[in-house]
Amino acid sequence: MRGEPTYHLPAGSTAHGPYALDVDPEQAGWERSSLRVVELEPGGVHTLVTGESEWIVLPLTGSCTVHISDEIFELLGRKSVFSGVSDFAYVPRDAHAQIASGAGGRFALAGAKCERRLPARYGPAPEVRVELRGAGTCSRQVNNFAAADAFDCDRLIAVEVLTPGGNWSSYPPHKHDEDRPGEESVLEEIYYFEVADDGIGYHRVSPSRPGGTDVLAEVRSGDTVLIPDGWHGPSVAQPGRTLYYLNVMAGPGEKREWLIRDHPDHTWIRDTWPSQPVDPRLPLHGPENPGPLHGPEDPGPLHGPEDPA
Repeated sequence: MRGEPTYHLPAGSTAHGPYALDVDPEQAGWERSSLRVVELEPGGVHTLVTGESEWIVLPLTGSCTVHISDEIFELLGRKSVFSGVSDFAYVPRDAHAQIASGAGGRFALAGAKCERRLPARYGPAPEVRVELRGAGTCSRQVNNFAAADAFDCDRLIAVEVLTPGGNWSSYPPHKHDEDRPGEESVLEEIYYFEVADDGIGYHRVSPSRPGGTDVLAEVRSGDTVLIPDGWHGPSVAQPGRTLYYLNVMAGPGEKREWLIRDHPDHTWIRDTWPSQPVDPRLPLHGPENPGPLHGPEDPGPLHGPEDPA
């Protein structure tokens, strides 16, 4: 992708073998972030050789067993990304894992090249911190299953975002393509989309530097957008159709952190949130206690790992 960058990858455009989606650093033209989606038929088995990357196995639909050395993790999964928060499994670098599904399903493999080899672990769904972000038509739900402050990885950061129909998320537009200690961290980011009921969404990336990433994409289920740099957002949900995206990030910084900067022309929107209610359709699903509301009761900080996707 280095010669003629392609940042919007329609569903199926990177498919091969068991993978409906396969993006690695070499294909993306960057250093660390990866995302694969493996589709298993009933009784199917997939072998994951992790190499220099750490991975999280996250069910999108269905359940599976993840076998790593002498450890076995049973993932209960979910019917779909719109039906609930899923459990997940962390698979370290320099390992072989087998993913098996009796009933079949679709499983995201979120990865990042890393240095440390951490232990394999199970992430229970009830322990995933669910947060409501923004207010009014900027309300969205964030499932922080592998946020920088939620689950220990060496480099990998990953969250899920659900946006009710008609709302905007990833808004105000923000970026993380410069090293500004305490203010902004460099992170390569992948957005993987699904839209309920065959709907559509729209996603914008605007340049933060001359010749930078510039994308305005109509996205459908299975589409992916790569963000090596630039202001990203909004992600717009079609009225009546919930928009889901999985964010996968990794960067070169010594500290694993998610520090972002708002676009200065749009950050004013945050000042309107305290006077608006959070969309009553939220939370769409998740643990009984969804965590802090980043809206009228708690607008949250403008920058940093607690900021919205």
